[in-house]
Amino acid sequence: MRPHHLLDPDLLAFVEALPPSDMDEPALAETRALLGRLIASIPLEHPGCEVTRTRAASRHEEYDVPLVVVRPRPVRDDGVPGTAVVWMHGGGYLAGQAEQDVPLLADLAAELGVVGVSVDYRLAPEHPHPAPVEDAYAGLAWVHEHAEELGIDRDRVIVAGESAGGGLAAALSTLARDRAELPIAKQLLVYPMLDDRTARPDAELSPFAGQLLWTPASNRFGWRSLLGEEPGAPGISPYASPARAEDLHGLPPTYLEVGELDLFVDEDVAYGHRLIKAGVPTELHVIAGAVHGYNHAGDLPICRDHRARIHRAIETVGGG
Repeated sequence: MRPHHLLDPDLLAFVEALPPSDMDEPALAETRALLGRLIASIPLEHPGCEVTRTRAASRHEEYDVPLVVVRPRPVRDDGVPGTAVVWMHGGGYLAGQAEQDVPLLADLAAELGVVGVSVDYRLAPEHPHPAPVEDAYAGLAWVHEHAEELGIDRDRVIVAGESAGGGLAAALSTLARDRAELPIAKQLLVYPMLDDRTARPDAELSPFAGQLLWTPASNRFGWRSLLGEEPGAPGISPYASPARAEDLHGLPPTYLEVGELDLFVDEDVAYGHRLIKAGVPTELHVIAGAVHGYNHAGDLPICRDHRARIHRAIETVGGG
């Protein structure tokens, strides 16, 4: 039974318009094409900000990672360095583009004076781990290298993302901690895809988790594509599946939210509890009645509340 009785009533039309479908190899090309058309329709001109494109060199291999940079306009001239958000888009590691979240970053630029940098990381299965996390690291390095030009403080760089992008942000935080080269002020994780073990056929999930939108079958395909092997196997890198990290000490302060009906609710709550036990300052929200991707449902109260929480989470590191 689909858990409509638990769903926030405001989200019913959103859920009915986007019925769940299991992602697999035959569906991938069609999904990418559909997303590409939708993303192409997103305006890149926004009042209060400017949008430019650049590239960052990856040290993983000879590859320049595309970046979309969203800056407030006019550029702040008070002499106080601002905050940057290095953003990773969602799409199950399979689909999506950096441009899809320009409206979100434009809102942050206009409202908070934040510089947003969206990383167009390479996608699986054509580019499995470690390509995505190394691309994300290249984006983070570019922001640090261009801090003066961007008008930001290197000690106020946030890494953030949604879904697979949230998992990639968490993996990036783990990699940056271990390399000890680039400071991160905060990780902002929106229903992140954190743990490949959730995709095992014998995984025990909350009764209604993942019955709407992103499903267990899609999750298995996404993880298998990223890892190049079946999820749940021993020895998976924490830079691919960040919940695999044995030690969470020293990770940046964390904002984490997930919907009650999201497939990722169990792994996200477990990760949040582990961060707390490791002494990492952690803000953890489980949103009642919310499904995966709920914050894109339009101008609804539950979406406005999400936006307000994200703004507050960024402002705590001095944005604006």
